[in-house]
Amino acid sequence: MNAELQQLHTLLEQAEALRDSAIALLQQTQQRADAAASQAEQLVNYRSEYRQRWSQQFSQSGAIEIVQCYQGFNDRLQQAIDAQSQVAEQCRTQAEHARALLQEREMRVASIRKLIERRQQEQRRVAERRDQQLTDEAAQRAGWNPQINAMGLRHQFS
Repeated sequence: MNAELQQLHTLLEQAEALRDSAIALLQQTQQRADAAASQAEQLVNYRSEYRQRWSQQFSQSGAIEIVQCYQGFNDRLQQAIDAQSQVAEQCRTQAEHARALLQEREMRVASIRKLIERRQQEQRRVAERRDQQLTDEAAQRAGWNPQINAMGLRHQFS
C-alpha cells in the first residue's frame, strides 16, 4: 500500500499546486475588481463636482454655447461612467468565478488529505492486526509446546 500512498501524496501535491494557482488568480481578479470599482467611483465623484461647479457658474450667467458644451461633456462623462461600471461588474464576476474555483480546489485538497488519512489508518489497523495475530500464534505455539507447558506447570505448583 506504500505505492498507493505515494501516488496519493503526488496527487495531493498536484491539487495543492492547482489550489495555489487559484489563490493567485483570485488575488489578481480581486485587485482588478477593486481598481475598476475605484475608477468608477472616482468618475461619479468627478461628475458630481463638475455638475456642482457648473451649476454655480450657470446661476450667474451662461451662454447657450457654454451650456451645450457642458451638456455634451456631461453626456460623455456619463458614458464613461456606464462603461467603467460595466468593466467593474465584469471584474466582480471574474472574481466570483475565481472564488468558486478556489473553493472547488480547496475541497479537492481536503478530500485527498482525508483519503490519505483513511489509508494511513487502514495501514495501521492492518499492521496492528498482523502484530496481534503473530502474538496470538506465538502464544498458541507456546501453549502447545510440551516443554514450555511442563515448565509452566512446574512454576504453578512450586
